[in-house]
Amino acid sequence: MATTADIRNGMAMELEGQLYYVVEFQHVKPGKGGAFVRTKLKNVKTGAVIERTFRSGESISEVRVEKATMQYLYSAGDMFTLMDMQSYEQVSLPEEMFRDIRGYLKENLELTVIKHDELVLGVEAPLFVTLKVASSAPGARGDTATNVTKPATLETGMEVQVPLFINEGDTIKVDTRTGKYLERASA
Repeated sequence: MATTADIRNGMAMELEGQLYYVVEFQHVKPGKGGAFVRTKLKNVKTGAVIERTFRSGESISEVRVEKATMQYLYSAGDMFTLMDMQSYEQVSLPEEMFRDIRGYLKENLELTVIKHDELVLGVEAPLFVTLKVASSAPGARGDTATNVTKPATLETGMEVQVPLFINEGDTIKVDTRTGKYLERASA
């Protein structure tokens, strides 16, 4: 059994018979009264986010999760197919699990799959992905004095703001946490 001192972001816990992920937490020590931990928890099945306060030192039921590297193969309808990198076993997952990372998915991209008792809880993209610019308007010559950006559509259909010197066909690095352009990548 874990206590509130063990709470950290990304931790999985069981609460009232449901599985939750810690999205955010804050240890609070008021001037009067006992310390407590304020948390935001995301329900693994429904995606609903709840706020919950625990007294300091209170026992919580931590759930052990496994992380496996899987390769994205393709999507067919509303199912996305991944392959386990060790066993070469293929698994199809529903589109809802890819809602936040869909714009970064391209064939052969390695993803982190989070499991608990063979139940897939979630899918995480790498922190940075390299994607090719499918279309972008040409930049105006001489307009480089400030950080001027223009929209660019990537090979996955996602649109990001890029500097004016990025052209169609260039390969760029994108931060998957923010969805922003980082740098031009070498081809």
